[in-house]
This record gives sequence, structure tokens and C-alpha cells, in this order.
Amino acid sequence: MALNSQSSMNTKRAIAAVSWFWGAFLFAVLLITSSTALAQTVEPTASDQSKIAPALADALRTSPGDISFLVILSEQMNPQQVVAAAGAEDIVAKRAALYAALTEHARRTQAPLRAWLDAQGVSYTAHYLVNMLEVRGDLALAQQLARRPEIGRLVHNPLVRGFEVFDASRPSWLRQEALSASPASAASATLPWGLIDANADDVWALGVRGQGIVVAGQDTGVAWDHPALQRAYRGWNPTTMTGTHAYNWFDAWGRDPNLDRGCPVDPQIPCDDDLRSSHGTHTLGTIVGDATGMGDTVIGMAPDAVWMACRNMRNGFGTPASYTACFEFFLAPYPQGGDPMTDGRPELAPHIINNSWGCPPQEGCDADSLRQVVETMRAAGIFVVASAGNEGPNCSTVKNPIGLHDAVTSVGAHASNGAIAWFSSRGPVTVDGSGRLKPDLTAPGVGVRSAGRLSNGQPTVNLTLSGTSMAAPHVAGAVALLWSLEPGLIGKVEETEQILLDSAVAVPSADCLSGTPQSPNPVYGYGHLDVLKAAQLVSGERVAIAVKAFPPEGGVLSGGGVVVPGSLVTVTATAAPGYTFVNWTERGVEVSTEPLYAFTAQENRRLTANFRPPIWLPVISRQGGVR
Repeated sequence: MALNSQSSMNTKRAIAAVSWFWGAFLFAVLLITSSTALAQTVEPTASDQSKIAPALADALRTSPGDISFLVILSEQMNPQQVVAAAGAEDIVAKRAALYAALTEHARRTQAPLRAWLDAQGVSYTAHYLVNMLEVRGDLALAQQLARRPEIGRLVHNPLVRGFEVFDASRPSWLRQEALSASPASAASATLPWGLIDANADDVWALGVRGQGIVVAGQDTGVAWDHPALQRAYRGWNPTTMTGTHAYNWFDAWGRDPNLDRGCPVDPQIPCDDDLRSSHGTHTLGTIVGDATGMGDTVIGMAPDAVWMACRNMRNGFGTPASYTACFEFFLAPYPQGGDPMTDGRPELAPHIINNSWGCPPQEGCDADSLRQVVETMRAAGIFVVASAGNEGPNCSTVKNPIGLHDAVTSVGAHASNGAIAWFSSRGPVTVDGSGRLKPDLTAPGVGVRSAGRLSNGQPTVNLTLSGTSMAAPHVAGAVALLWSLEPGLIGKVEETEQILLDSAVAVPSADCLSGTPQSPNPVYGYGHLDVLKAAQLVSGERVAIAVKAFPPEGGVLSGGGVVVPGSLVTVTATAAPGYTFVNWTERGVEVSTEPLYAFTAQENRRLTANFRPPIWLPVISRQGGVR
């Protein structure tokens, strides 16, 4: 029995072994067959392939490894509809509603895709201003993603130069020049010509210097502790002499010890990695800089505004994703390392954003996604200013995001004589078939003096640069002045932009047009920036009484501002130590010899209080020498 049982068991094992063999064989055959069938059935269709943008397809085919690209979902929100549905009058409430709707929509619609990417071990960064994810992968991954029904399109996320490199070997308009190693003395320092050209000083004379307004810059970063900028940094506490950087600064690149050697290791600490031209520091200086503490002058359009910033370029190169990340930080600021979809605080958003950079579509930048970004910011009531570009003098050279888009105010550059800078990009915009007029207006952009650092790392306010990058900050600062003058305009982007255009000094031109010279035109747009005329338009039926001292250090003035016609106005001049009050003049004509001047306001007036400086007398020493 035992032998028979053993024999029976062996027979069963043999049968089982044979069965296992054939089962395994058949499974393998089926597996191979099914895999082949699967490969055949999921081969990308023409429709799937069309989701992959040509620039991305070319890059994927030629790249030896993984590259960065953007996965844009089909479902996108309309920000204007969201804001309208919110029904909130308060601008902060509108932004909060928009942020909540965009982030909820992104989290919900991205969830299946994010779960799939997690399962595949594919890293990604999620965005919400555009419902998209940034991923790194190859052609196979792109094709797999293109098959998914929720995907609208796949576009390249190229690393592109965001602005011209200013080099002494290039034409003079591209050169940077550190005029001196130390700031000019107070006695000889003069305001940067662009501030005078735009009449910013006349608006200051109304008592308006940008108070209560937050301006942001996304650029190469900023030297936050620069003496001309630190005072105006929103994170600066003058009492404790310390800075709080969370919510006031974000670095879209983080920090790499090899690539960011010019910056602190901690990405939460601001820096400007452009060691040649201090591009981000320079542009921000033109908006809010005040170097009077350095023995120089005010260098910014709105010196009493405060600033925040984001580094969107590393060593002068940015990507559509890095630009988008900065805009997301500005809509709802969050700490470095935080989650933009859950940690954002829209109540800390800036009022105005300056953008002195471009993202060329010919290098793979996706114009549509960046258009969606700036349209969302406009819906949020945030004023977006952009440089028009430095690709002139040919027509239709305003062609790069974001300067080409209708949702931004695009700025060309003119020189101190009023002539257009030859490098300033011209319209009309033809790259998208719109034919829209761009630039919207021009501002000072040739030989602009502002903040930066010398080659030895020392701060200066005598760094002179040229480009539409320098022109745009003048307009950003002008908006800060207007919104400070009339807080009821805050968030009303369309109305404010129209005021800037209506008040611009028209410069007729026939270039890039057929026929006689006209204004507006594709060279100057609506004309030169004039913030005083804009302020007068904002004042409406009120009249503006501007007061200024000559010389500026000669005394302290009070009174003036925007008043109702018929009001009694009193202006007072108090001489500084050593100075003597002389008289009040208007357009060179004396109107009073008394320091206290009272009159009934009937029209706009520009009064100057004149002071006589101390008389310097030589002191004769006992030895007969002059001391």
C-alpha cells in the first residue's frame, strides 16, 4: 500500500509538473500575445500625436535624455466668469474667491493624472493658474500622456534667455556702465532723467509718492539689502533691523550649490544672481528706489511704495514654468517650500507686477499658456506691466510673451530727446494674427540710472542700463502713484490703463503704417508716459496744487495736493539750516515773497519755493593760509 501510494503520488506530481509546464507555457504565450496586441492597440493615433506641440516633438526626438515639458489639461477655468460669479466688490475678496476656485479645480481634475504619474514614478510640479503639470520625461512618456482623454496638449518647457546680455562689446544701447564706485554727492546729484521726463517729481509735489501700494518684480532676483531698496522692502522691520522673507520673496529655482554660487544657500533669502548688470535690482530701483540715505537722490518713480519679488530666471535664463510659478506666488504668496495650492494667502498679493523679460515662441515658449496666466492676473485686479522687447527697429517685432498679449500694458523705450530707441520692438502684433497695436506706450529706456552692485560687490545707484527692460518699471511706478493718489482705482486695471493711454504725450509717426503720421501708432503706441497728466485725469474736476523746493535740500514744504476748486489753499516753506527762503514762483514768475502763501484754488498750479544756499566764506588761518 505504501509503495502504491507513493507511486500514485509520484504520478500526480508528474502530471502536475506537466500541467504546470504547459500552463506556464500557455501563460507566457498569452502574455506575449496580449502584450503585442496591447502595443498594437495603443499605438498613438493621429489625434493623440496632434496633442504634442511640434517644438516639443522635435525636442523629444533629438534629446539624448529626459526633458521638461508641460502637460496641459483640457478642462480650464474662465477667470473672468469666476470673479463675476463671486460677486464680491472688495478686491481682496475677489482674489480669494479666484484662488479658491482655481486651486480646487486643479486639485480635482489633476487627481487621476497625478495618481498615474505617482504609480509610474514620474516626478512633477502641479500648477493652477493654468491647469497643468510640469514633468520630465522622454518621447514614450509624452505619447502615453497624449493618449489620456483629460490631456489637452503637451508643450515644451524650454530654458530660454529672458533678457539681453548687456556687454561692452555690443552697441552702446546695450552697454552697462558703472559711472563711479561711490554715489554722487548730494550737492551734485540729480534725479535720473527718466523720473523728470515722466513728471514723477511733479506728482510727488502733490504729496503722492506711492504710499499704501505694493509693487512686485519678477526678474533675476533682487539685492534686498541694497541701501536704496531695503527701506521699502515689505519684509523689512526698521525697528528690529531684520527682514522677514516668507510671503515677501520666492525663488522659483530654489538653490543649487553649483549653479547658484552668487546666492545664499537658503532659497528663502532674496538674492540677485545677475552679477553683471544687476538686472532685477536695477528694474526695482526704478520703481521704488530712494538713495537719499546714500547721499544721492530718489531714483524710483514711487519711492514710498513697498516691494516684494520673485526670482524667475537663473543666470538670465527662465522657463514658462518658472514664470508661471512666480505669478502663482504673486496671486497668493506662500513660503518657500510650501504648497501653492493650499498655503497661499491672496490677501498678501501685490497691486502691480513689473516684468522686464520675454519668452520667445521661436525657442519653444508656449504663448497660449502665458496668455492665460496674465489674463487671470488681470481678472484678479493685478496690474501687469511688461517690456515690449529689444528686437527693433523692424516692424511687428513685438512678438514674445508676455509683451505681445492684450492683458498686459506693454512698454517701448524712448531716449532723453524723446526719440524712439532704435532697439525698441515695434508693432503691430502679427505673430498671433491679431494685428493689435503694441506697444501701448513708451517710457524712458536709454541710459537709465538706477540701483545695482559694482564688480567688487559694493552697492551703487549709478549703474546705467538701456533697454525696454528699463522702460517698463517707469510705468509700473506710475501706476503705483495713480493708485496711491486715488485708492478707488485699485484693482481697476482696464480703467487705469486707459488713463495712462489717454494722458500719454502723443508722438505721431507713419512708421509701420501706410499713410500719414498718426497717433496712436505701432512705434510709440499712444505716446510718452506722463504721470502728471494721468494724475490730473484721475483728479477729475479737482485741481492739483504741486509744490517743490529749489534746490531740493533747501527746505521743507507743506500744503498742496488735490483739492476741490474754490478751496482755500495754504502752502508753507521752512528753510533748512543755513538756507534762506527767497520766494514762491510759478513758471519763473514770482507770486509771493512770504514763506506762507495762501490763495484760492481755481486751476492746476505748479509752485516752486526758492531758497538761497549758505554763503561759503574762506577762513584765514594765522599762518595766512585758506582753510
